[in-house]
Amino acid sequence: MAGVAVHLKGIGVSPGVVVGPVAKLSPPPVLPAGMVPSGDPDADIQRTREALDRVRAELGERSAHAASVAVDVLSAQAAMAADPVLAASIFGKIRDGRAAPEAVKDALAAFGEQLLSIGGYLAERAADLEDIGNRVISVLLGLPMPGLPIRDEPFVLLAQDLAPADTATLDAANVLAIVTEQGGPTSHTAIIAKSLGIPAVVACKGAFAVQDGTRILVDGMTGAVVTEPSEEEVAERVGRLAKRRAAVTEYSGPGRLSDGSRVQLLVNVGTSSDIERAGLADCEGVGLFRTEFLFLDRPGAPSVEEQRETYRRLFESFSGRKVVVRTLDAGADKPLAFVRMADEPNPALGVRGFRTARFHPDLLDDQLRAISRAAMGSGADVWVMAPMVATPAEAADFARRAHELGLPLAGAMVEIPAAALRADHLLHAADFLSIGTNDLSQYTYAMDRETGALPELLDPWQPALLELVRITAQAGQRAGKPVGVCGEAASDPQLAVVFAGMGVTSLSMAPVSLAEVRAELSLYSAAQCAKAAELALAERDGESAREAVGTYLDSVLQT
Repeated sequence: MAGVAVHLKGIGVSPGVVVGPVAKLSPPPVLPAGMVPSGDPDADIQRTREALDRVRAELGERSAHAASVAVDVLSAQAAMAADPVLAASIFGKIRDGRAAPEAVKDALAAFGEQLLSIGGYLAERAADLEDIGNRVISVLLGLPMPGLPIRDEPFVLLAQDLAPADTATLDAANVLAIVTEQGGPTSHTAIIAKSLGIPAVVACKGAFAVQDGTRILVDGMTGAVVTEPSEEEVAERVGRLAKRRAAVTEYSGPGRLSDGSRVQLLVNVGTSSDIERAGLADCEGVGLFRTEFLFLDRPGAPSVEEQRETYRRLFESFSGRKVVVRTLDAGADKPLAFVRMADEPNPALGVRGFRTARFHPDLLDDQLRAISRAAMGSGADVWVMAPMVATPAEAADFARRAHELGLPLAGAMVEIPAAALRADHLLHAADFLSIGTNDLSQYTYAMDRETGALPELLDPWQPALLELVRITAQAGQRAGKPVGVCGEAASDPQLAVVFAGMGVTSLSMAPVSLAEVRAELSLYSAAQCAKAAELALAERDGESAREAVGTYLDSVLQT
């Protein structure tokens, strides 16, 4: 491909335009053909145990230096490498006469298949297991560890996909951009790249065929990838981005459109370590506080007092600002060791989110009680919302519980098409709605959000998904109640314009995305945002919707 401009297309998941040489991710190890055991299974088991320990230690070390958004991913992966059940399975295969590398590969493949069959949260861990296996096999074979290339100059990273350990330790000073053939808009690659401010394009077919060292252009907003781009094309794309970013340093504070219309800008908080950093962000509060980290990976439920202390820290960090707490989003897809759940063939469609309260009401009531106690005297404007609400009756039940425990503002997440379609009725009881675009997308298109096979179906620009957002936002306007978006889609600057045009009143995102979204919104009036929304909804698919809106917004800036 060298010397010839080739235009490729993927899904832009982290904005920015860069040009640089390509460097590819080091491939996973390949087992030599005809491997035979050493004849000393005890020695092989010891070597394998040492390899597992080395991989666990390296993952733990990476976790200690990773960005906050990646700490939980790496910590969980390190724990998997230390799992005694996994080790016992590997050692059993070695005793049965398998060569150590083959035993590792077979054991981890079997465990990975089990996780994939369960689906949901556990299926997300299958890729982590595969990465652990590749690392252990590399140690056993004396091969370089698979992962990021080492170069003397900054580079554009190309990969089929990225393992959590690789994504979590990316250095924005060395990696100019990321392009993967697999993955989707809600993958860990997309989320972490966005948090680090690294332009990224996923689901870009043919990208991995580009040769090392090839000069390549990456447009993380439009999803365009161009090999050996002309200077004219580079100048045009960089100039277009510059016009949008010129406003970044000019604006701070509350989100506003060019005519003064307000769109509240909030941040997402997912771990205890995020609280202080998020409190320093130039935002109007928290639009999504995920509380799962208090409950997962522990033998018993946290006490009311333990929860109260965590919520108190959050509320005091945001004194005088809005804080929306999402109650526990767990169930068959995110199992809790202390909650007995029936086996489900498809956990993503089963007992999860607010539905868990039907079987374990004390979990929810204790959490609401802790939130209410922490809110008193904190100075924060505390709201609560329930995840995975499907019916008006569920919204009413949650609102009643929250109000009875002294929490005045109780809302519902809109993550299921049924909730969007009946948003008017949900708002009879709920004080507000918050749209979770990640789950709403997967349920709208019957496509697992962690599966990269058909990533275009998870593109948040898909018109059917946007139609559900519009229905929900208009219901909020009729009821005179707020409707926000707190999925990853809220951090896309141009999609933020579309949401504003639909009547969405707040957008919640990673803190790193705030400046660009604030600047983008400031460039357009309410009428222009409404026109952008109209254009997106009229298109046939996500790609054409993105292009139509981008062309229109560019024309506005040129007039």
